[in-house]
Amino acid sequence: MTLRPQYTDSMAPSSDKLLDMVTSFAADLGSMTDLTTLANRVIQEICRAGSTSHGALFLLDRERECYRRVSMAGPIASTLIPLTLAVNHPLPRHLHATNRIMTQGDSAGASQDTLPEARALAAMKAMEATRIVPHRNNGRLIAFSILGKEHPTAGESVLGDSLIAALAQTATNAIDTIVLHEDLHHSHTLMKRTDRLKSLETIAGGFAHEIRNPLTSIKTFIQLAPERKDDPQFIQDFSKVVLDDVYRIERLIQEILDYARYMEPQLTDEDFNDIVASCLYFIDVKADSHGIKIEKELAPDLPRVMLDRQQIKQVLLNLFLNAMAAMEKSGGTLRVQTRKLVKAGGNVWAHIEIEDTGEGIQEANLEHIFDPFFTTKHESGEHEGTGLGLTIVHQIIQEHHGEILVKSSVGVGTTFFVSLPALPA
Repeated sequence: MTLRPQYTDSMAPSSDKLLDMVTSFAADLGSMTDLTTLANRVIQEICRAGSTSHGALFLLDRERECYRRVSMAGPIASTLIPLTLAVNHPLPRHLHATNRIMTQGDSAGASQDTLPEARALAAMKAMEATRIVPHRNNGRLIAFSILGKEHPTAGESVLGDSLIAALAQTATNAIDTIVLHEDLHHSHTLMKRTDRLKSLETIAGGFAHEIRNPLTSIKTFIQLAPERKDDPQFIQDFSKVVLDDVYRIERLIQEILDYARYMEPQLTDEDFNDIVASCLYFIDVKADSHGIKIEKELAPDLPRVMLDRQQIKQVLLNLFLNAMAAMEKSGGTLRVQTRKLVKAGGNVWAHIEIEDTGEGIQEANLEHIFDPFFTTKHESGEHEGTGLGLTIVHQIIQEHHGEILVKSSVGVGTTFFVSLPALPA
């Protein structure tokens, strides 16, 4: 792009005009939610303020321990300015130490006694830069802007460092907010994945139980085939059985892989009863080993629902496993019932109730069970609660525009009620 200053007064703008410029810039950034779009806007505005030929914005990449070039302005920036700079590169190190705008005028004071500054100025010169602007927040250099040579046109003035510093601080706040939002989104994704992986131990038990019969038929066929190779009826019939069993194992493996791999929600038209039955099957082995009886009542008229199959599996498995944890000391009954629910206004929902006969939840804890990191499990080792499972359950249901409620009585048990909006008839 060709950079031309927007400021055409022969004199430097008044303080009111400078304030208007910064306020307008802040409003623009406040409406942006995409980091790339924001970075482009930042470097263009700062370059315009400095009437420079080119510029680039570098952002801290903590995972790779470097600063990445996330935006450029001017046609020659890509040939002069590298893609990344290490965190210990002279430029960011000097900016972090001084927390002020570097200019070419700093070279007058640089000497062998200030070797880091001399190296930073040498790097600055190689990029044909006139200013390096730090974006520092809470003691961290989260980004910096490199501004190229000054090229004011006739009748236009180069605006001072005070305006550039004001624009830079505004940009810093906006960058930090978006980076924080992206970090939170990334952390939440990791929490969902971690919670999902915790359930795989139970799924693995169900998987081992499920494939035992298919493996037996396959093994039997392999053992008998040599002596029955001349029996076409045996080969034909048993081959079909074995092939069906292989397909069955493949489907199970794919289910587990899909469950473990977090993806963005993929809403599909689903039979909710089918998902409930699948999850109950996977917990059957664990329930039986703890003396827990499973009772299910799946409504034949349950409406279909648009949902992410793997995410709803995560919800159901979480609730089923929590119910079993409440009964594992002395056994009990897990009752699962689905039904069609018509609410006020004629809206139709697919509804499920998950009831256990466990120890129950104290009333003081009920209002906090969906809070992050709140847990009533304080045992050590594998049974220690993270306090994230029900938080993730709640968010997934919210993202599906559904509802989740709970009631509990100490010594009697707990019931979770989950409703999801049904597809129109």
